[in-house]
Amino acid sequence: MSLSGRVALVTGASQGIGRAIALKLAESGASVAVAARSEGKLNELVQEIQGKSGNAAAFPLDVANEDQIKSTFKAAIAQFGKIDILVNNAGITRDQLVMRMKRADWDSVINTNLTSAYLCTQQVISSMLKQRWGRIINITSVFGQTGQAGQANYASSKAGLIGLTMAIAREVGSRNITCNAIAPGFIETAMTEVLSDDLKQGAIKAIPLGRVGSPADIAGAVAFLASEDASYITGHVLNVNGGMLMG
Repeated sequence: MSLSGRVALVTGASQGIGRAIALKLAESGASVAVAARSEGKLNELVQEIQGKSGNAAAFPLDVANEDQIKSTFKAAIAQFGKIDILVNNAGITRDQLVMRMKRADWDSVINTNLTSAYLCTQQVISSMLKQRWGRIINITSVFGQTGQAGQANYASSKAGLIGLTMAIAREVGSRNITCNAIAPGFIETAMTEVLSDDLKQGAIKAIPLGRVGSPADIAGAVAFLASEDASYITGHVLNVNGGMLMG
């Protein structure tokens, strides 16, 4: 699954799943533009990739800011010449029961998790159409498929990503561009480590494989969908959840 000669941009790349994705794509031979709000963590990631003879550059970015998205993609394309692979991974949570959820918390989650994916995709789609090759990979969630109490905003944003994925796949498939989504289940990240042990153990009981996933599990799936081995897969939601949701 060599990605030699390809250029990838990963949002939310400073930690967790995004960081693992960037490392895996670089390991597979791609040059990687890593984008997130934490410039310090991005620089550490770039150093790690370069220390393994990979090629990477950091681009500080708040995906909730449309102007920053436009300038960041312009800068990444200026540096690398193109973007072949886009991984829309950036995401946040603002959990609350729907009857108590503030409009600001709804808007911030939708803007960061869903609207940013639409805006980022717009920045790469014309060049992908011209070169007749592209991979767009959206990181959704099992909760975008099942819903989750206290996460109406998050579940809605992730369900929206699935619809966006399928719509884009239909629009650009004739130009050899694929658009797929990956739906992680319970993954060990900074976002989940704050949960209580009781909640974690309860989640594990619902997972047939009997363990939580790792960011590397998601990164491997991304590398596959970005490769030529997945050239006949588009509009698909790949469940990486240990069997938590089947069918």
